[in-house]
Amino acid sequence: MTGVSARIVVEQRGVDVALEVAAGECVAVVGPNGAGKSTVVEVLAGLLPIDAGQVVLGGTVVSDARRTVPAHRRRIGLVAQRPDLFPFLDVVGNVAFGPRAAGAGRAAARDRALRALAAVGVGDLADRAPGTLSGGQAQRVAIARALATDPAVLLLDEPTSALDVAARDEVRAALRTAIAGRPSVLVTHDPVEVVALADRVVVVERGRIVEDGTPAAVLGRPTSAFAAAFSGLALVRGTATGGGIAMDGGGELASGTHTVPPGRPALAAFHPTAARLTLDGAGPERTVTSLEPRDGLVRVRTGDLVADLTLARVTALGIAPGDTVRIDVPATELAVYAPRG
Repeated sequence: MTGVSARIVVEQRGVDVALEVAAGECVAVVGPNGAGKSTVVEVLAGLLPIDAGQVVLGGTVVSDARRTVPAHRRRIGLVAQRPDLFPFLDVVGNVAFGPRAAGAGRAAARDRALRALAAVGVGDLADRAPGTLSGGQAQRVAIARALATDPAVLLLDEPTSALDVAARDEVRAALRTAIAGRPSVLVTHDPVEVVALADRVVVVERGRIVEDGTPAAVLGRPTSAFAAAFSGLALVRGTATGGGIAMDGGGELASGTHTVPPGRPALAAFHPTAARLTLDGAGPERTVTSLEPRDGLVRVRTGDLVADLTLARVTALGIAPGDTVRIDVPATELAVYAPRG
């Protein structure tokens, strides 16, 4: 099975993206709202024409500036945020609908549907009505529906975003089965989903790819502000020193993990909970710009440096926007590395 090779240019939306997905590879596409992720999915699915470029799925050209092969002729499997099952068909009927529409006989379509349901762990739901299913069960049926058509490419558009936490684990397990050996594109806002499913991550901002690498590289050593926020890290820019980084915003931080020669452009990443904020201690001096509640803590923003503190600690320090503080990061918690590209 071959993969995806696409150059997607949609001028009205300001999108110009080149995307490659190898056979058997799952590529996660992440980025802020409005970055162009949905445009990529719509073009690959055959729902939106392109102004320039070319889309090749499974070795076949399906889009260029002159023509667009319609969605039903693309062998695309799409799993969206909501399952949207037909309420007038039982579960097996929903899953068999795709094969039947493609020309399979009733018995063959039912057999394929039953095998797809079993593959994602919901074979016992075959005779149920969609209205009796939980959210997680319905989404696994939707995954089976996509698999039953034997798609050349699988598109996953935020497939767990509408589910509660308990259901997400079950659906991710079904997704791992679905993508095995099949080129897949995953659009998500969930870093856990990226780690669990993706072989590679591309970050899209303002209609362009700004990062491309393995989950470990992109989430562990981000080079864009979005990737850093997505992975929960704080990112600072500067110049490498012999033992850390001299930040563009002023001051230096030491690092126990640095391989950039002194004098070269460098990035540094740390988790905000590792930062140590004091009024007159060690670390670069900064001015507090805002205090934000965040996951049971208070995020203290000071421009390029941030620190996550308990409310008790913030209260004890008595800090407010406009105050001068010092922020330090233990060398063992700071990674300094070269920008990619």
